[in-house]
Amino acid sequence: MFSMRAVVLPGLRLLLRGLAARSSAPPPQWPVRAVIADIRVLGSRGLGSYDRGRTSGAEGKGEEPEEEELLSAEPLLPTASQRVCVLHPDVKGRPGRTPRHTELQVAEAAALVQALHGWSVVRTLVVPTRVPDSRLVFGKGNFQDLTGKSGGCPDITSVFLNVERMAAPTKKELEAAWGVEVFDRFTIVLHIFRCNARTKEARLQLALAEIPLLRSTLSRRSAWPNHEGRGSRYIMGSGKSFTELRHQALKEKEAKIRRALERLRDKRSLLRRQRTQREFPIVSVVGYTNCGKTTLIKALTGEAAMRPCDQLFATLDVTAHEGLLPSRIPVLYVDTIGFLSQLPHSLIQSFSATLEDVAHSDVIMHVRDMSHPNTEQQKTSVLSTLQGLQLPSALLDSMLEVHNKVDLVPGYRSPGPGVLAVSALLGRGLDELKAALEESVLRATGRQVLTLCVQLGGPQLSWLYKEATVHQIQELPETGAAHVTVIISRAAYGRFRKLFPG
Repeated sequence: MFSMRAVVLPGLRLLLRGLAARSSAPPPQWPVRAVIADIRVLGSRGLGSYDRGRTSGAEGKGEEPEEEELLSAEPLLPTASQRVCVLHPDVKGRPGRTPRHTELQVAEAAALVQALHGWSVVRTLVVPTRVPDSRLVFGKGNFQDLTGKSGGCPDITSVFLNVERMAAPTKKELEAAWGVEVFDRFTIVLHIFRCNARTKEARLQLALAEIPLLRSTLSRRSAWPNHEGRGSRYIMGSGKSFTELRHQALKEKEAKIRRALERLRDKRSLLRRQRTQREFPIVSVVGYTNCGKTTLIKALTGEAAMRPCDQLFATLDVTAHEGLLPSRIPVLYVDTIGFLSQLPHSLIQSFSATLEDVAHSDVIMHVRDMSHPNTEQQKTSVLSTLQGLQLPSALLDSMLEVHNKVDLVPGYRSPGPGVLAVSALLGRGLDELKAALEESVLRATGRQVLTLCVQLGGPQLSWLYKEATVHQIQELPETGAAHVTVIISRAAYGRFRKLFPG
């Protein structure tokens, strides 16, 4: 009896669950909304739920628990509140080095610290150096001076050294000399990413980016005397030390994460093929972090559910939002991760699967915060990152540059043609921006404006409503026909002529 119950009950539960799912199935979606839903499902449900519905039982089981195991990790930074000293190495002889540029770099470093909950900046120091790549970053005299100052500041609990990456020996020596933890730009940015990542895809990409940091930490700890991970101690029967086993575990974890991201890449490729078949134009919105991309997309689409945040890296997950251009052409705006100067290369590589969406878009819209004092340097950083993604030259050449927050710039003047000035928050300049976007989309997608004569009682008009954008209808009562102005792709027009010759 017990064995029969064990077999029958799960089967009944599955049957009832299937019937409930059928009864509560949502109504058919409009094509554009279906594509958006697919993109959101990819991010929110993760690989496990996607694969379970499309693979055999043995193959699909256990993938989601495995992913959760991959995503579980100890915090990169202390969980308690921190009072931080921002220490900026001012490299002498560096091109473009000016007091103003240094001041802006220090301000951005402080903003990164303040983006972390419970962290505050209690002191900032700018220390000149000629040897930024040396073991101690600074010269002997400046290093000794910093060591003396750190001993006299008990209110400082950690130091943010504003360099891209610290070598493990450098971190070890600085912490030993100053008596507090020292973090580099990579660690701070990575932790901010982790705090803001929402979808499983973004968290997997972050887990991949953390691997080099975990290896560095492991190597540093194994070198400490009397540490449990030192290389001279071995696990009984394995012939390997703790350190070797941990390195092996990290290698296996990295391989699993890469396989999971590859499945996501395949899913994204499928979505792109579906989008291509349905001929939906894609506008990728890029820009420096906190430049107002999300606010601008909300203004263009009127999507009330969007919640822009005035903080660094508020957007880490690619999201798609439906909008209409002036001629009622449906378009998808893709909100992307914000860029940052000196963004560690390994982070860019980890988010390559996400940034692939930019390469496959029809138009790129580069949003700039014109109220920021370092806006020109931010533009340089964004363009440098885009060029590093090896995007098609035609896509880069046709990129639209949008000057946002111009209402905060007294006496703003547009630098010339090809630049759109807007205030996303106040809604200024949006009509001009939509018109420019429509022109770029038509040119990039090969759409054309045609006036066709169709019979009102025939199937042509309903076909055009489904496959093209009907812009205007002028009825001809005496003939029972109408002149219909449409915006249609070359492929769709070819299908129309094949279906309705003559």
